[in-house]
Amino acid sequence: MDKKALLDRYHSHLIALERRAPLTAETYCFEISRFLDWAVAASITTSTVRLEDVTQYLAHRRTVDGIDSRSVAKAISALRSFFRFLREDGGAENSGADFVSLLKIPRRADRLPQVHSREDVDRLLSLIDTATLFGIRNRALYELIYSAGLRVSEAVSLNIQALFLSKNMARVSGKGRKERLVIFGPDATHWLKRYIEEVRPALLKKRNSQAIFINRAGKRLSRKGIWKNYCALAIQAGLGTKLHTLRHTFATELLAGGADLRSVQELMGHAEITTTQIYTHIDQGRLRESHRKYLPTLKSWSGEV
Repeated sequence: MDKKALLDRYHSHLIALERRAPLTAETYCFEISRFLDWAVAASITTSTVRLEDVTQYLAHRRTVDGIDSRSVAKAISALRSFFRFLREDGGAENSGADFVSLLKIPRRADRLPQVHSREDVDRLLSLIDTATLFGIRNRALYELIYSAGLRVSEAVSLNIQALFLSKNMARVSGKGRKERLVIFGPDATHWLKRYIEEVRPALLKKRNSQAIFINRAGKRLSRKGIWKNYCALAIQAGLGTKLHTLRHTFATELLAGGADLRSVQELMGHAEITTTQIYTHIDQGRLRESHRKYLPTLKSWSGEV
């Protein structure tokens, strides 16, 4: 069975039998696609894979892709699910896949989210070649994600009728299909207007689509496509490749500018205010770092009194 057919069957298994949410199923398939590509390069098949191979793959994801403990945990969950699927599918020869259950999911580190400075974001966005159709599209997309603090899934699912450019607002569907209104700034409005007027019709041609952000085939842009484009851009800018960092930066800048927690919670679409409170710790961390930087000889920093 080829890779696409295998992943299609696995996706159906996730939805129909494991009753996973569509976004979870997509995330798991994306992870398994990475694993299968790595296995081919390492001359490993699903019937010959060993515990040492899976451990090596996870180490590769940590060192080469730079994923954190939370992402490692997701990868392990996906691998467990995939090998369980192979075992139950009947067509797989992998009887030794039980070892995957021995992998320990790492404890989630209590680490503050990474954020960029305003200067870093400006530099990253300025690297986009807006002389091309796709450059204008990407500039509009990333300006919107940053200016409105969107999740990637929210940007992907955004439809044209949910965008209100005259009011600098959009209606997005967040986690649990909970809708909220988001506000974006004039830069995002400028690039969205250019994209919708100049680029989107050229990509659509005579095809119909409700999606705002579309690919060269006129279909809704995928999360994978958005991430791949951003990853190349971030590497060029010398920044981390996590697109979610733009959302973290949005929240941190709001709080640093004086916004109250409840307002930020609503704009971010957080169900609980405790989720939003982590950004107050980031801001405090910045204050401490500035204090440390500009008063480096202060004895209190070395533990002396």
